[in-house]
Amino acid sequence: MSANNALHIAVLAGDGIGPEVMAPALEVLRKIEARSGLKFRFTEAPAGANNYRETGKSMPESTVRLCDEADAILLGACGLPSVRYPDNTEIMPQVELRFHFDLYAGVRPARLIPGVPSPIVGADKHGIDLVVIRESTEGLFASMGKGVVTHDEARETLVITRKTSERLFEFSFRLAERRKARGRVKGGLTCVDKANVFKAFAFFREMFDEAAKRHPDVKADRLYVDACSAMLVKRPWDFDVMVMENMFGDILSDLTAGLIGGMGMAPSADIGDRHAVFQPCHGTAPDIMGQGKANPTGMILSAAMMLDWLADRHGLESAAEAGEQIERAVDKAYADGIKPMEFGGSNGTADIAKAVLAAL
Repeated sequence: MSANNALHIAVLAGDGIGPEVMAPALEVLRKIEARSGLKFRFTEAPAGANNYRETGKSMPESTVRLCDEADAILLGACGLPSVRYPDNTEIMPQVELRFHFDLYAGVRPARLIPGVPSPIVGADKHGIDLVVIRESTEGLFASMGKGVVTHDEARETLVITRKTSERLFEFSFRLAERRKARGRVKGGLTCVDKANVFKAFAFFREMFDEAAKRHPDVKADRLYVDACSAMLVKRPWDFDVMVMENMFGDILSDLTAGLIGGMGMAPSADIGDRHAVFQPCHGTAPDIMGQGKANPTGMILSAAMMLDWLADRHGLESAAEAGEQIERAVDKAYADGIKPMEFGGSNGTADIAKAVLAAL
C-alpha cells in the first residue's frame, strides 16, 4: 500500500468487451470509496490483442512493471480470434501474467444468485455456492509452446511439482477454513484428479492427503474427475471448495459457470504468494462488442473478490465488508428483476451497472 494508504490498482481493460465491463466495475469501486474508509488509486495500462497489433507485443514492459508494483491487478478480457501469434495461438497476456508472477491458484467461485436461471432442476431451492481452485501454472499447460509435433504424432507433457502443489493445497485448505468460519456448515475441500490411472495424479493426491492431516477441521474428500463431472450436474449443492490440476480446472470451471447462469455471471482470480489478478471468466466476445449488450456482473464480482483478497492480505476488515456489500448489491439487482440479454432479457451493460449502483 502507498504512503497515503490508497490501494494501488493496476487496470488492464484489454480487448473487445473488456473496457465495456471494466467501466462499471470501476464505478462500483468509486462508490465504495465514497462511502467507506477505503481509498483507491487506479492506473490504466495497455495489454492484449490490440496492443500486439500496434506494437508486436502482448503488453509493454511498463505494464508488467505496473502490475509488479500495484497492490492488485484488475483485468477486463484479452485476446481477439482475428489477432494471433505466428504459431496461430491467441494473444493471452492473462496467461503470461500467471507464469510471470507465479499465480498458481486459479480461484473460480460459482454462486447461484437468486433470480438467475440454472439448467439444474432444484438449484433454486438448494442453492449453488462452490469454488473451483484450478492450479494455474503447470499441469498440462506447462507444455504450452513446448509440444512436439511430427508427421506421425504430437506430444504434450503434463507436469506436477511438489513446490506448487503444496502451496496450492495450503491455499485451498485455508480458503475452506475461511468459508467455514463464515457459515458454510457443510464446508469441505474435494481433491479432483485421475489418481486411479496416472502416476502424476497419484502423486498429486498423496500431497493433498499430507495437507489434509495439517487441517483436521476441514472435511477432505477425493473424487475422480469423471465421477465429479457427473455429480456436478446432478447435485452441485453438495460441493464447497474443489481443487484440481490446470486442464481439469479449465474444463470444470466453465461447467460450473454454466450452472449459475453462464460466463457473464462468473468472477475469477489468479493468486500467487504476492500478486493477484482479478477478471471475469468470460472472453472478449467480439461479436457483441460496442453494442452495450455485455453483462458486467462477472467483472463487478471479480472486483468484490479483489477486495476480499486485499482484506486478507493487509488485514483490512473494511475491505472484506465492502466486498460483501458489492455481492449483496448484485443479489438485490437480480432479485429486483434485472435480466441480462444472455437469459433472454432486455438489460444491457448500462442497466445492470445502474441497478447494482442503486442497490449499493
